[in-house]
Amino acid sequence: MDWYRHGLRPLLFSGVLGDAEHLHNQSLALMAWLDRTRPAGLIAQIDRLCTLRDPRLAQTLWGVEFPNPVGLAAGFDKDGVAAGLWESLGFGFAELGTVTYHAQPGNPQPRLFRLVRDRAVLNRMGFNNEGSDRLQTRLAQRQTPIHIPIGINLGKSKITPLPEAAADYLGSFERLKAWGDYFVVNVSSPNTPGLRSLQARDQLAPILATLQEANPEQKPLLVKIAPDLTNEEILTVVALAQEYGLAGIIATNTTIRRDGLQTPGMVAEAGGVSGEPVRSRSTAVIRLLWQATGGTIPIIGVGGIFTAEDAWEKITAGASLIQVYTGWVYGGPLMVRQVLTGLLAKLTAGGFPNLKAAVGSLGDKE
Repeated sequence: MDWYRHGLRPLLFSGVLGDAEHLHNQSLALMAWLDRTRPAGLIAQIDRLCTLRDPRLAQTLWGVEFPNPVGLAAGFDKDGVAAGLWESLGFGFAELGTVTYHAQPGNPQPRLFRLVRDRAVLNRMGFNNEGSDRLQTRLAQRQTPIHIPIGINLGKSKITPLPEAAADYLGSFERLKAWGDYFVVNVSSPNTPGLRSLQARDQLAPILATLQEANPEQKPLLVKIAPDLTNEEILTVVALAQEYGLAGIIATNTTIRRDGLQTPGMVAEAGGVSGEPVRSRSTAVIRLLWQATGGTIPIIGVGGIFTAEDAWEKITAGASLIQVYTGWVYGGPLMVRQVLTGLLAKLTAGGFPNLKAAVGSLGDKE
């Protein structure tokens, strides 16, 4: 029996111990304590339970070694307080943030909801974080090394006017570029007013140009897009990615669509939905990106990944790496190992020597 799904999760999801955001903060505080104190016996036990290491799962992208393709999506550890623990929980990489140039409290509470009937989460957090200067300090002062790649997701501060967005992203990038293995321009969250308008060509191009001009070290720079873009708008982003030499595209962020939601009262709630409701669309976007680029721009796939089957669907559609958040909340600490075990079985069954060989293997099939 899975002790988390059948024992702890029903209690956590019942509301008895607090709302979703309170429990998230409590869980993250525990992980931060573990990362900070590093109790040797406990860390070793977590590592034994949660990790699976196999060279067939490893890939090198942008000169960075990813020990496995399953990463922690942005939004869980915004301020990097548990940055060194994610490897022991089985992740092959972790993305910190979204972080903004100015510290900000985010939107009013309540702002995080579990949609259990839909296997989903709805959030309107609003980029609550301590600011990029605090993240810089925290990473610089770490006492123990981090052994998996770390991405940093950059957002626009709410107080920064849209015409000044490029400078805002640049400020955070310059503070943090020594500490991230890759960086993500987040212009697709639905919870900061006007942010998604920055996905348009005339808005996004100046941001990308400004960042690349300040990037002589050629740190991998990616853009994260919304699932609600039309295919034509996605192809515009692809053209910009090619024009400005982006390292990759993350597909996708949360959706503002409410099609088919079953959880009472959630259709009218503002915010972005993650989890099962976005799974099919995010895979379709990955496939479109793969086809449009001929597989030349690496894709990180995220949205509705709960099982190895879900992960395999995205990898064979064209994703070199995948990320989880909602699926991990529902699946618990053993979820990453379970997904990796399933992916190894898929490689064996399909006759693939390694994960890289499977990427995009069904990308040309609708």
